[in-house]
Amino acid sequence: MPPHPFFINGEWRTSSVVREVRSPYDGAIAGEVCQATPADIGEAIEAAVSAFRQSRAMASFERSDVLSGAANALSRRKTELAELITRETGKPITYSRAEVDRSVFTFKTAAEEATRMSGEVLPLDLNPGSKGRFALIRRFPIGPISAITPFNFPLNLVAHKVAPAFAAGNTVLLKPSSNAPLVSLLLGRILNECGFPKGCLNILPCAGDEAGQLIEDERIKAISFTGSPAVGWPLKSRAGRKKVTLELGGNAGVIVEPDADQGLACERILSGGFANAGQSCIAVQRVYVHRKIFDHFAADLVPRVAALAVGDPWDEKTVVGPMITEQAARQAEAWVREAVDAGARVLTGGTRKGAVLAPTVLTAVRPSMKVSCMEVFAPVITLDSYEEFSEAVNLVNDSDFGLQAGVFTSNLRSIQEAYERLDVGGVIINDVPTYRMDHMPYGGVKASGFGREGIRYAMEELTELKLLAINPL
Repeated sequence: MPPHPFFINGEWRTSSVVREVRSPYDGAIAGEVCQATPADIGEAIEAAVSAFRQSRAMASFERSDVLSGAANALSRRKTELAELITRETGKPITYSRAEVDRSVFTFKTAAEEATRMSGEVLPLDLNPGSKGRFALIRRFPIGPISAITPFNFPLNLVAHKVAPAFAAGNTVLLKPSSNAPLVSLLLGRILNECGFPKGCLNILPCAGDEAGQLIEDERIKAISFTGSPAVGWPLKSRAGRKKVTLELGGNAGVIVEPDADQGLACERILSGGFANAGQSCIAVQRVYVHRKIFDHFAADLVPRVAALAVGDPWDEKTVVGPMITEQAARQAEAWVREAVDAGARVLTGGTRKGAVLAPTVLTAVRPSMKVSCMEVFAPVITLDSYEEFSEAVNLVNDSDFGLQAGVFTSNLRSIQEAYERLDVGGVIINDVPTYRMDHMPYGGVKASGFGREGIRYAMEELTELKLLAINPL
């Protein structure tokens, strides 16, 4: 097939610069993609600025109809989208299908929220000088949005940028991951067929160091970035006066209390730590189990981890496929070895074949080890014990990150303590931190970023409140 073109102002364009996209599992070419040049990016920004005059004037029902049509189209093309996700990222096919389902939900919810962007009436007659006065408060779209997305959820994380931005009346300039641009380009075709107005969506595959205009151009009013802290924080410093939403990394912690449903906890940790090869910023990474039940819990969990189906992402039974690159797998393997050299013990896994790292459980891990204090972003979890619940909370908090945390308990006092004391953006009770419904507020604190996604909450990030104070005559 010829190289895939990119999308600017309703047109598909090519360039002389082409990048290969290869499957991380077997190295097969998934496709070739034309790269947008700085001149192309400049034209895309002009198109987004011009299209904003139309998008902001669209009626709520018009934006809702477009988004609803997109959700239906995604559903109809589920097989095609899922297979493309697996081809370019190595995500096991069952999880790729689940990602498409989530993306359908994201667009459906955005279609609903487009009709619910309400305001309020505020009485101003709180003193004699303002007798009879009142105010209207509404949210207004702010303009072109730069959206920068990662490889690990190449469809749904794009949906979380594009759908709420358009629902609120904004236009979008999307830079997809260089490791997974094909799904974004297919989504662009689908949205274009569903009636996205010309210029409202522009898709610009390019190298990160060539995307400076998307960060620095003053005509862009907000940046929504999902990716690593190493990229996100410097990006913020270059953004000037723009709004910035950063959804960065994590090393999510789980606490398992003696009164927990241990079978449920084991099952959910298995999924939360190893699905998609642990390549999620809210994947389970650090597990703290009360000393009373630690031995029994480990004896249940470790054999299940060892029995996970590993390897071929096209096999319906596979849970742990390849990591996105062999280099990423090598780094995770090196961190495991480094931890073992410093005194940690491998309970299962720790081996690698190409980009596939065997699901790994470590114990006797110190907080200073990279597998604990940094984001491993791999099928690796640590398993250690604690004596008191407050100690476990402190262990989870002993991190530069704070995205989500999970707590398995039925004790209301412990639940309240977890909610009040855990330094995270979300506390998940009786499930793992990997749990996410796409309409709930999602984001973190500390090095995990700031701002919130989740359709309605993202719309709030991408709009401005405006006051109209009225003095009736």
